[in-house]
Amino acid sequence: MILSKRNLVLFKSTFFLSAFTIGGGLVMVPLMKNKFVDELGWVNEKEMLDIIAISQSCPGVFAINAAIMIGKKIAGFKGSLITMIATILPPFIIIGLISLFYDTLIKNSLFFNVLTAMQAVVAALIISAGISLFQIVIKENTAINIILFIFYLILYLVFKINIIYIIIFSIVLTLIIYKIKGVLK
Repeated sequence: MILSKRNLVLFKSTFFLSAFTIGGGLVMVPLMKNKFVDELGWVNEKEMLDIIAISQSCPGVFAINAAIMIGKKIAGFKGSLITMIATILPPFIIIGLISLFYDTLIKNSLFFNVLTAMQAVVAALIISAGISLFQIVIKENTAINIILFIFYLILYLVFKINIIYIIIFSIVLTLIIYKIKGVLK
């Protein structure tokens, strides 16, 4: 399969993001936004927020879900295949290599210390992703989004309600709100 220049950039960008995203899919959020919204301009902020929300709400790996949706938006079905492969390859290769040397690596104090130090980096990146998402949410329908954000945060942090129930509740609430507004028929 010969890739067009745009599809090659899509593959390289997604492969690079996947290869250097340590700490899970949410860490990818600010990196994806930076690459596909700010740098390349292939997706706007609203679309990116929608992609993040849908990807997080769907079963499966967040990073793969988001990459597939971005690929579909940019280059159709072919783009979704390109981004899916580009997202899966780096962890597949890295985990494969680590598994070959796992017994040696796990006993290595330097490797253990590097993993421990990376926890702080991961925490900072997740906080950065949260701030980035919150800034996008504030730009859209500010009053209702801020109220819902605070409401869901209280449900999760104060009342310790399982995030799955909060997501289901938010979907139902959103459908009710849109039905009342007349958006849904």
